[in-house]
Amino acid sequence: MGINVSRTADLASNQWLQRFVGRQHIAHDDEAFWSGLLNYNIVLPENSQDQLNLDSRLEALCQSFIGNNLKTGNFGSLVTVFLEKTSELLSLSDQESNMHVWQTFNALFIIRSLVKYINETGSEFQLLQHFEAMPSAEQLQAAQEQQQQTPPESASIAIEATEQTAAAPVIVDGAKFETFIDALVNLIVVIPVKEFTYHLHLEAVNTLITLLSVHLFAQQPTDKSIVFRTVFKCQHANVLMSALLHFVSRMVEVPHTMFGSSSAGSFVFGIAESLLSIFTFRKQPDVLKSGQAAGGGELSQKFRTHYPLANQSLLLILILTNHCTAQENAYRASLFGCADSKDSPKQGAVSFQIDFSAVYETLCLIVTIDQATLLLYLLLHRNERFYRFVMQQQDLEQLVIPILQTLYNAPDSNSHHIYMSLIVLLILSEDEGFNKNVHTIVSTTNIASSLSYLNKQSVFPFPQMLKNITWYTERTISEISLGGILILIVIRTIQYNMLKMRDKYLHTNCLAALANMSGHFRALHPYVAQRLVSLFETLARKHTRLDAQLKEPADSAVFVNVSTTPEDMLQDLSVLEEVLRMVLEILNSCLTNQLVYCPNLVYTLLYKRSVFEGFRSHHAFQDVIQNIDMVVGFFSSRLQRVQEQRGELGVNEVLEVISKGASQWSSDRLRKFPDLKFKYVEEDAPEEFFIPYVWTLVCKYGCVHFSSESIKSVTTDIAC
Repeated sequence: MGINVSRTADLASNQWLQRFVGRQHIAHDDEAFWSGLLNYNIVLPENSQDQLNLDSRLEALCQSFIGNNLKTGNFGSLVTVFLEKTSELLSLSDQESNMHVWQTFNALFIIRSLVKYINETGSEFQLLQHFEAMPSAEQLQAAQEQQQQTPPESASIAIEATEQTAAAPVIVDGAKFETFIDALVNLIVVIPVKEFTYHLHLEAVNTLITLLSVHLFAQQPTDKSIVFRTVFKCQHANVLMSALLHFVSRMVEVPHTMFGSSSAGSFVFGIAESLLSIFTFRKQPDVLKSGQAAGGGELSQKFRTHYPLANQSLLLILILTNHCTAQENAYRASLFGCADSKDSPKQGAVSFQIDFSAVYETLCLIVTIDQATLLLYLLLHRNERFYRFVMQQQDLEQLVIPILQTLYNAPDSNSHHIYMSLIVLLILSEDEGFNKNVHTIVSTTNIASSLSYLNKQSVFPFPQMLKNITWYTERTISEISLGGILILIVIRTIQYNMLKMRDKYLHTNCLAALANMSGHFRALHPYVAQRLVSLFETLARKHTRLDAQLKEPADSAVFVNVSTTPEDMLQDLSVLEEVLRMVLEILNSCLTNQLVYCPNLVYTLLYKRSVFEGFRSHHAFQDVIQNIDMVVGFFSSRLQRVQEQRGELGVNEVLEVISKGASQWSSDRLRKFPDLKFKYVEEDAPEEFFIPYVWTLVCKYGCVHFSSESIKSVTTDIAC
């Protein structure tokens, strides 16, 4: 028969859809009907407005479906048709399967559209009722009688479910729903991604996301959700997680046509072979390059538009790994247990293997977008093999610089993204090798285009500098080490937080990262040294003002903010003293361990020695300041002797004196303090932070657009 093509504008009046949602039962083996229904082309919604337009055209059909399906069981018939077509795909050649893939996709798109409507307007129980609904015995008997009386040329079997016909009680045992979930997983992991199957895989991933979106519209915990229990008891967690992470890492661009081309050959692929040769066309990361310098927002749009399968797979990974964390979560364990396919792990169980280089390169390319930062966090924090792999990379600037740009553009980023970016830096700073390497990193790249693929070079034994830092606009810096720009951005984030966010945990993470690195500071740029000391100076002035307010009478004009109570100010003063103490310890750690390599820091301390005067006798600071005073005194006396011989010294001459003095300096004369070592520890009940954040990302950056008016369980601001 010929192909009956339906466009989105014709959906509401489409005769096949009207019959499907009507009062007639349609059997799953009515080939004429299903062939007519599933032969259509549709332009997928690209944004929330497109989805709203599609929803408005489907509203009447969906209402009719809700009113009739529990009597007709047509949704169950459609699911059965989808299950049959999915199982048949494996036995077909590419030439034969092209049409089959198209019809399977169309069946799945209708299923997803109806699932989305039920989720947004009904309940999870109603969703499962529609999955399991079957026509009554009376209807089936009438269907058989009508089939016997119907001429053979009429292929359609239709039994009208009148309004007087009562719907049979629907037993919701979840059997068909569980079979449907298994079919989706098999479709994703067994069928290889080719140009003409790309959208089928994308639709399968989108359908899983849509099913799990029941969390958005229900107010019950996920451990009581049948949808979640079914998905999370899946026996194929490892292969599903492997396939999804492959989709992300290989980042195949969306084909220009949905089901356009295919080549001759068998379509049968085993799971193992499918995962090894899962892609038949190369990724093209050049599409993202023009959006890299513009920031995460534009990059997110390009990633969603050009690489929707990678984008949606990444979001599904985040959903599966951040829900159900209080109990055993096979998907979470699978992600945390994967290993590099180029390595032979000798310790610990391996859930699956994947090319870590591909994962690393992709994350470097897209880490400025929220969902990529969150995936990087999960891998670094919980997958020890991946963490070790990253620490061995010689091109860490590819990963670190985009994260620094996210922090630099903090006003354009949400607070969650800033927080996760800082935590990633903190986790990286836990490794001593990282702290050493960032000050000897090799690169001559322009940082504005640093997200593009770089040629790996060997590390020289002397520091090489990043050049042309065009995106850092506070000051023109011709060249600086990766460690130097990292310090600048973290200090800037602390100052931004003091002015705008006032988040104690943000301060803590910033200072912890600096503290971890402080014992390895080397070759600090003069501006970096100035900003380190200026940070203390800024905090010191704030401390002095706050202390003065507390000592003045209550009616004094010193009280600028009348709404601030003395108790609040005492608490602020205590927090401020903790921060000041930490900054002093960071300076002391650098002087104790790396003084000979940091002449610019010594120069700045000599120049700014007066900023410490008010704190020498303070009980909270005096022990650390004694060390700083000892260093300042040592070099000050040497400078004085040289000045007496030569007269006034220039900057270069002062640095020369400092360098010579450093060779004769011994840190043994300084008071010993414990090494500054901080380790990130996840908060209790992390799901309270991560689950709303993940669903916010799904709604904001995903390809599935939900009705924000119907969302109940997520309290964060979601821009759908």
